[in-house]
Amino acid sequence: MLTPAPPPNRADRHRASERDRDRVRVLVVEDDDTIGRHLETGLTSGGYAPTWSRTGTSALAEAERTAYDVVLLDLGLPDADGLGLARRLRARFPELLIVILTARGEEIDVIAGLDAGADDYLVKPFSLTVMLARLRAHLRRRPPASPQEEPLRLGDLTVDTAARRCLLRDRELTLRPKEFELLAVLAQHANSAVRRETLMAQVWDENWFGPTKTLDVTMASLRRRLAEAEAAATAPVHVPWISTLRGHGYRLET
Repeated sequence: MLTPAPPPNRADRHRASERDRDRVRVLVVEDDDTIGRHLETGLTSGGYAPTWSRTGTSALAEAERTAYDVVLLDLGLPDADGLGLARRLRARFPELLIVILTARGEEIDVIAGLDAGADDYLVKPFSLTVMLARLRAHLRRRPPASPQEEPLRLGDLTVDTAARRCLLRDRELTLRPKEFELLAVLAQHANSAVRRETLMAQVWDENWFGPTKTLDVTMASLRRRLAEAEAAATAPVHVPWISTLRGHGYRLET
């Protein structure tokens, strides 16, 4: 017969809290009990600190209460539209890594999910090993920026990679993480052609196995945000233009 472990004392709870603070916090939003338990167990075994919410309402409350690094979001929730929830989370938490989990596998569904603010899209049924590999790939693309990096000034646009801020004169633009990283790579090679493969490797991962439309959707969204910022400016501003080089990639024109 197994002897039950004694309840943790205050010191034990403190050490557990310290360990959790050092781990990547993942909010799992999934109403299916089997999938939810599978994700919770797999994430814990993989060294993550997961929290499981079964509804959109509880997920929003949890996201407001705790600073999460990643959200794994099921689209088929009982009380909320998953795409709408993705948009709300992206608007509220621009730095959050959002991965959609869904049975909807058509290309138009993938594009809708990415355009709603997701960074990645996994179609059910999926391998837990592949999902964990994707998380590692995404998180590798977010190293802390060096404080010695000088902001890049391109016309009236400033891209500060150290602070992860983008300014149009004195007004800060709200960009999704992948939009900012895409703009940063283009800004670092301003007026030079950048291949699609280079952008995918530097912004996503050299072993990216997601849809190829990811780059196109993110680029379209970035262009739209720059155009909206230019239109909203109270005085004439010069905003660099992103040119498409067919069959090759893109170039940021200053």
